[in-house]
Amino acid sequence: MIVKGQKVSSRYEIIKTIGEGGMANVYLARDTILDRNVAIKVLRGDLASDDKFVRRFRREAISASQLYHPNIVEIYDVGEDDGDYYIVMEYVDGKNLKQLLKKREKLTTAEVVDIMLQITSAMGVAHDSLLIHRDLKPQNILIKDDGEIKITDFGIAMALNATQLTQTNSAMGSVHYFPPEQANGKGATLKSDVYSLGIMMYELLTGVLPFRGDNAVEIALKHLKEPIPSIRAELPEIPSSIENIIIKATAKNPKNRYANANEMHDDLLTALNKERKNEPPIVLKYDEGLDEESVVVDEKNKDEAIVNQITEEPKQSNKKIIVLASVFGGLLVLTFFALLILPMITKVPEVTIPDVSDLSVEEATAKLEKMKLSVNPKTEEEASDEIDKDKVIGTNPKIGKTVKEGTEIILIVSKGVEKIEIEDYVGQNYIKVQTKLELLGLKVTVEEKENKKKYKESEMQNIIEQSVKAGELLEKGEEITLYIPSTKVYYPDMVGENWSLGDARTWAITNEVKISVNYRETNDHDPDTIIKQSKTTSDVVKSGDTLEVVVAKEKKEEEKPVDNTNTNTNSNTTNNTQTQTQTDDNKTTE
Repeated sequence: MIVKGQKVSSRYEIIKTIGEGGMANVYLARDTILDRNVAIKVLRGDLASDDKFVRRFRREAISASQLYHPNIVEIYDVGEDDGDYYIVMEYVDGKNLKQLLKKREKLTTAEVVDIMLQITSAMGVAHDSLLIHRDLKPQNILIKDDGEIKITDFGIAMALNATQLTQTNSAMGSVHYFPPEQANGKGATLKSDVYSLGIMMYELLTGVLPFRGDNAVEIALKHLKEPIPSIRAELPEIPSSIENIIIKATAKNPKNRYANANEMHDDLLTALNKERKNEPPIVLKYDEGLDEESVVVDEKNKDEAIVNQITEEPKQSNKKIIVLASVFGGLLVLTFFALLILPMITKVPEVTIPDVSDLSVEEATAKLEKMKLSVNPKTEEEASDEIDKDKVIGTNPKIGKTVKEGTEIILIVSKGVEKIEIEDYVGQNYIKVQTKLELLGLKVTVEEKENKKKYKESEMQNIIEQSVKAGELLEKGEEITLYIPSTKVYYPDMVGENWSLGDARTWAITNEVKISVNYRETNDHDPDTIIKQSKTTSDVVKSGDTLEVVVAKEKKEEEKPVDNTNTNTNSNTTNNTQTQTQTDDNKTTE
């Protein structure tokens, strides 16, 4: 049992648990050598005690660690510590796509295309290396707050598939994205990943899976027998190009699919172009029925073949093991069919989940239990700007859905208006920041601001100031102003003690302006203080301009007159000469 504070391999200090699953537990840890946060995935259960799997797991994880792509979670280390087998990988602070769908229900077409472009770009690199993920699903795709995608679980997915080991809680989740050839007993290919990507794209757009059922066998049969539902029949506004991409990716016959993720990526690049919005429906070249690329399985034994693919362990050369595996597989087949038949015999009445929104937890629980539904005492929380704090927002399954009596219902409770923490955006591109903040529900205003500094062309879209300080919390609907450099630069007010002549010269050089300096003797201002300038603060700076400034110079005291006439005459002559010389020397141009 790994606990907080424990060090794995005397290097990775556990901070907290961030995920638990049938195959592994995931921990946030600190790499004490490189001083960075990492995620550690530790194998659990039967997987960790299976020597064959552990060997393959290590080999596949090392292969996956050779993949370098910004949209693939980087694997740093693979090892074993006191019987615990682990992978150390890049820590990604974000949700997976399944969690995002649960919160948003479905995504916009533009968002889905952006996500799929990132995924197919990453999978293209993997496919170029002939590496197949084999378990692509929203749960294995992480998304950061800035929209960046990260694909995870490469090593575990490849090792699991290669040994045909299946965890009960992961088989049901994976079968929704299972290609027909795998359900039919064939091995995975690059095109198998493409099929999973197509199913995932359908789910992101609609919020539902195309093939659903009460158990893995029923779902797998639908992958084999049923065409994918028309997405435009449900969402007519979706471009034809998008539906064509999904149809091609999820073709039953692998011949009709994209050869790899790179081909799908290239098609996605132009999917939202205007000329493709109403393109003709795609016509698949090869028959979607059984052909030479499909494994022929007669109707009598098809279900058993599917179950064996999902649940059986690999065939062994030893005769005794083959017999035991066959018996075990037969028992599983009987169990599955019993689960299919028994519900028909002992059918439970169905009810529609009532609307319990805006009720207290106690009121909602009473209303649901009155409908003979079971309410989980543990609730989920979500921010809401419509429902008051501690009131019910909705349920899982959703309000209005028809379910069987006794179905467990989870209440989703409001935690009040979502607070958005403002970051320091200075230096960042204002378009990206504006988009991010508007998606979070804030009102964003962008204004130009005059400044002393002359910015490069590449810096003109960078934020130079913001109206709300970093660390402050705003609610949805509140406003923030982002300031960017003005396209016009105006002359600053240099008169006074705040500007020295040195400051003026530096500003002039920076803004490609010549400066002409005139000195004026006066005792009313400190020496070197600018007392006048030829350009006002309403004048726009133009390269090559000349700015004239008048600078204070200490006034010399006049000499007292002498009574001797000759001396006085000589003195006046000398003073006149000095005055003329000073006047000539008081103006310089730089």
